[in-house]
Amino acid sequence: MVNTKHVLTYGDTFVDYIATNAANDTFERHLGGATVNVAAGVSRLGVPSGFITITGDDETSAFVRNELLKEGVDLTYAIKVPEKRVSGVYIHLTPEFDRVFSAYVNKTPDLQVASDKLKPKAFENASVFHFCSGTLFHPKARATTQKALELAKEYDVLCSYDVNIRPLRWESEDLCRKTILNFLSSADIVKLTTEELSFLMETERMEDGITQLSHNHIPLVFVTDGENGTYTVCKDQTFHVPVIPVQPVDTTGAGDAFMAGILRYIHLFGLPKTHQEVIRCADFGNKMGALCTTKTGALTAMPRIEEIEKNKD
Repeated sequence: MVNTKHVLTYGDTFVDYIATNAANDTFERHLGGATVNVAAGVSRLGVPSGFITITGDDETSAFVRNELLKEGVDLTYAIKVPEKRVSGVYIHLTPEFDRVFSAYVNKTPDLQVASDKLKPKAFENASVFHFCSGTLFHPKARATTQKALELAKEYDVLCSYDVNIRPLRWESEDLCRKTILNFLSSADIVKLTTEELSFLMETERMEDGITQLSHNHIPLVFVTDGENGTYTVCKDQTFHVPVIPVQPVDTTGAGDAFMAGILRYIHLFGLPKTHQEVIRCADFGNKMGALCTTKTGALTAMPRIEEIEKNKD
């Protein structure tokens, strides 16, 4: 039977100003934001993708909406408030081509999607609901995230949570940690990096961090470790899934590409139930992330299903 549901994502849109060299003195403008990348990444993999967000009536907002529509992302459940201004983020590059989030520009932080603007139909038609911590730093957005999770549970929608910590958006490390931890138990799928695991669990040993994380009883956890691959935790078992080495050009968006791959797999096949399915799911995410690093930008580097098929082992 054909799956007619969509992957539903909630989050902010951004304009990424990405440095073009390690000197960080010239920048290019790109549509960005973690949830934007995931929503578009899912669509590029041939999966229906819906996005809940808020934009304004200015040229930048029009650019954002047009780019999303060109990516095949459904904006039926997005809202428009004339005064809203899309946030910007300046991304610097290290000599190793890792990305560093240098500064945020947000002129209208208090204009967020209100919880009463969420449409139940969006969740009724969803296979997976995806969010990240970018929606949690603001009280209004936090309340909307909570309402979205309640609607997802009401309609038996799997909930996916990319921790995706951006310290510059938070008032303090303690508030960041406490808020993010409070949402872990609401998720069926959680993705975080080894650094984020260390930060949240306040331990340098990954094994200890995974043990502490298991107290939240999350069905499926992915701990990504860059070129070292991914540690997947399912049913209290930890599996290491390596990634094929590539020559990176820019790691911006690699985690979002990984997440898009995971969501595609779960949309098509549901939560992995066996060791082999867990490995297959993580391996597809790894391939997405690795391919993304071979191009510059984030959304511009998001792989399409044709590229994945071409790079099969």
